[in-house]
Amino acid sequence: MVQRASLSALVLFLIAVPIGAQIPDDAALIRALRSQSNEAIGRHDMAGILSFLDDEFQITAGSGAMLQGVAAMGAAFAAQFEEFDDVRYVRSVEMVEISTAAPLAAEIGTWVGTWTTPNGQLRTGGRYAASWRRNDRSWVIRSELFVTLFCEGPGCS
Repeated sequence: MVQRASLSALVLFLIAVPIGAQIPDDAALIRALRSQSNEAIGRHDMAGILSFLDDEFQITAGSGAMLQGVAAMGAAFAAQFEEFDDVRYVRSVEMVEISTAAPLAAEIGTWVGTWTTPNGQLRTGGRYAASWRRNDRSWVIRSELFVTLFCEGPGCS
């Protein structure tokens, strides 16, 4: 009887889910949110960029500068967008691990930033780690650590 009930539930589930549809797990959702965050940066969409951040967001930038809060992050992006109109940052996710102990997740990957200076194209990047927190609406980035491992072009030290 239990097997028949389980089989019936599975059949009902398969009928209700359109063919080809996937039910995203939390890791897949975080990967999708990171992609959307990259797109928002590419569009210089400040509201979009900041919508992915936790209210208590903090970051250690690739330069080693530390910022605390959504407003500080917004001001940093606004200043860079004002100075360089083609700024792009792409974070490429390598791994997402969901905590079994708390509504948290760890993300690790690589990042690349590009923009054009008065003296030519600059390209920089390295590794990053991010801490995500699940709130009442979705996953948000609680903190990020970026480490610059390379810099190419004018303005690199």
